[in-house]
Amino acid sequence: MSFLTDKQTLTDLNILGKYVNNSIFSIFNEVQTIGGEKLLDKLFHEPLSEPRKINKRSQLFRFFQDGKYQFPVDNEDFTIAEQYLNHTDYPNSFTAWFNTVRIRLLLHIGLDKEYRVMEQGLEATIRVLKDMAGFIKEVESSTKENLYTENCDILSKILNDKQLYWIYDYTAEKRISLFKFAKYDHAIRYSLKNEMNRLLNIIYEIDVFTAVAQVAEKKGFNYAEADEKDKNYLLFEGLFHPGIKDAIDNNIHFYKDRNVVFLTGANMAGKSTLMKAIGAANYLAHMGFPVPAKKMQFSVKDGIFTSINVPDNLNMGYSHFYAEVLRVKSVAQEVASNKHLLIIFDELFKGTNVKDAYEATVAITDAFSKKINSTFIISTHIMEAGEALKDKENNIQFLFLPTEMDGVTPIYTYKLKEGITDDRHGMIIINNEKILEIINGEY
Repeated sequence: MSFLTDKQTLTDLNILGKYVNNSIFSIFNEVQTIGGEKLLDKLFHEPLSEPRKINKRSQLFRFFQDGKYQFPVDNEDFTIAEQYLNHTDYPNSFTAWFNTVRIRLLLHIGLDKEYRVMEQGLEATIRVLKDMAGFIKEVESSTKENLYTENCDILSKILNDKQLYWIYDYTAEKRISLFKFAKYDHAIRYSLKNEMNRLLNIIYEIDVFTAVAQVAEKKGFNYAEADEKDKNYLLFEGLFHPGIKDAIDNNIHFYKDRNVVFLTGANMAGKSTLMKAIGAANYLAHMGFPVPAKKMQFSVKDGIFTSINVPDNLNMGYSHFYAEVLRVKSVAQEVASNKHLLIIFDELFKGTNVKDAYEATVAITDAFSKKINSTFIISTHIMEAGEALKDKENNIQFLFLPTEMDGVTPIYTYKLKEGITDDRHGMIIINNEKILEIINGEY
């Protein structure tokens, strides 16, 4: 079963996008190759939903991080070799040989451009193959268990193929005969075409593993532990948002009998950031990637859905409030099917009046709390809704992000506390910005 999510969630959590400012993808996109970037993008589009597969991938990333392995191939060599290996557009061995001979003969009459390109491609490929042989030796010489042994064995088999016996003696400075050049070119690009494609794919994978491991080391990310979904828990120690420099971390725990967090706090107290951090870490954990937390343990989910920045739809004639209602409805349909989901709602029904928002927040939060297969975090700055929910028998835990006052200046700690806050500082912020004075021409 594939991991469930949708465009709204991916946008809310800023997961995807090479060119999207501060996206989660861009944080990890330190790969060296185009193929590595495509593979990274594929992984971001395909989170896993089986604990065994998640933990296996996490262990591989940790293996590369602990071994401090670097991308083993020179970038310029790899680009040239990749183009050379992918240029195999002759239908059979005879025409491939004939073309090689044709190009070599052109060299003798001064038309050497094609030959030089082919020669550079062959020599760059040989250097790449030697680099990969060095990588295998480095990995296998480690005193730790080789978790990458499967692909190391594939690489060794390719590099030890009898058709490649000559690569370790090949010297670029010494021009070889026409026969040998054609033979070597044919071996690499045609006889071993499938093997070279497999080698390229392994190099792309190594590119991703080394890049992600280095990001984890640099940013202090750690690896989550995945468990069976019927256990229904989600535990964070030292969780922080990966896109914020020097972000404040928090501990937050969800269990089957405490599956809802009702989060309150004043505007700018950090509610949305915390919720996005929870969502992003959960998404990364299901990819087997390192997460922005000191520790994370979780039972796998079937998917994640959020409602953080719901746009109106003027083309459909939808107001902001009605768009919110439709979003909650679509998520409710997923929850009602008894899937194991993570649901994040930030400021339910902020597009309507306070009374309706209060009543709807209480009713929907109470109903969600009874769906113990799923995990919910719901925020509001309607503190009265929290007080009403306290009187009900449910699985709700109440947390808030406090605001401390330095005179008339609010100070935000971004550290979670238990309970419900009655912080309201909207007018203080408005007054601090001198908005009324500006309107009245007094500032």
